Amino acid sequence: MVEEPKQADAEAKPPKPRKKRRRWRRIGGVGLLVIIALLVIGRLMLPWALRSYVNRTLDQNPLYDGKIGDIDVHLWRGAYSIQDVRLVKTTGNVPVPLFSTKRLDLAIEWPALWAGKVVGRVAMEQPELNFVDAGEKGETQTGAGGPWLKILEDLFPFKINSLYVNQGSIHFRAFDTQPPVDLYIADLNASILNLSNIHDDVTPLISTVEAKGMALGHAPFEYKMKFDPFSYRPTFQLAVRLIGLDVTKTNQLTRAYGRFDFERGWFDLVVEMNAKEGNLEGYVKPLFRDLKVLSLRQDIKEDSVIEFFWEALVGVATGILKNPPRDQFGTVINFKGDVSQPRTNILEIIGNVLRNAFIRAYLPRLHGDATLDDSLQFSPGNVTDPVSPIGS
Repeated sequence: MVEEPKQADAEAKPPKPRKKRRRWRRIGGVGLLVIIALLVIGRLMLPWALRSYVNRTLDQNPLYDGKIGDIDVHLWRGAYSIQDVRLVKTTGNVPVPLFSTKRLDLAIEWPALWAGKVVGRVAMEQPELNFVDAGEKGETQTGAGGPWLKILEDLFPFKINSLYVNQGSIHFRAFDTQPPVDLYIADLNASILNLSNIHDDVTPLISTVEAKGMALGHAPFEYKMKFDPFSYRPTFQLAVRLIGLDVTKTNQLTRAYGRFDFERGWFDLVVEMNAKEGNLEGYVKPLFRDLKVLSLRQDIKEDSVIEFFWEALVGVATGILKNPPRDQFGTVINFKGDVSQPRTNILEIIGNVLRNAFIRAYLPRLHGDATLDDSLQFSPGNVTDPVSPIGS
């Protein structure tokens, strides 16, 4: 009789596990809120942390100081972008930066994930590269010796596999000459692909470079290249072509460095190189059409006596050695040997000048016996050949 109430009280007590579950739910909710708060704080601080890191990375070269604008983080595509990047020389008085770009975007290259590789890609909007020649060494600007590739790799946690340039430009400047020099290639669109060999190709020339632009704002410029980024010594195939450059646009350069100027004319250039483990072979083909160096009436008034006779000598030489049907002066400069010091043959160069003048005019296209593969061939140029449809 006495034990029955105790048993009833025991049965009336609520189960304890339910209280424990409520307590763990509260702890879990608080923990989740803490994690969310930390993520929000981390996201807000990420641009500041990236800005500090980027500044330290750009300042690796003591000769150049890095300057940047805002940093935007794009977590949804695994990327971040840097606005208004500038690399400015700290010595001398160079008025233009070595490198600048409106926007530098670094992102994960998502298509490479299908190949099982996590790599990055870099895109530059309106980049500008400035090389400067000056009388004083401290005011020249070449960028030589800078760890630029390492800096680019340090800006992103993964290997860089591709690089894209949109509306870029490259300048050669001289500010202390008379007149000042500014030669440039503008409207430059370029790509460098497969630097990391994401598909594990066994062929040596796995990476490609393509670029197109306008020299001095009017002459089409094309550049194609295939190379082995893992080769200890340079291994590549390269082709370059420039067509229809108005030589009068280069008078600032020729007057400053050659003491003559052009009255009229057009310039074409073809370059082809093939290197295997540092052994280089190739040629440069410079061609001048409808060229006139000397204008007696104008040059006698403007030039000194020495400059006048120098221009006369250049004008007479080009006049004698030009091909009459095409009104063209040109040659082919062949070279071969070690990539650091290729050799040329002066007699062969002179012979090619005579061949262009008296046998057959060269055309601004690749040689028929070129060793480049089909992917490096250019489309036909816009220069017609009045002599023959077949040229050199």
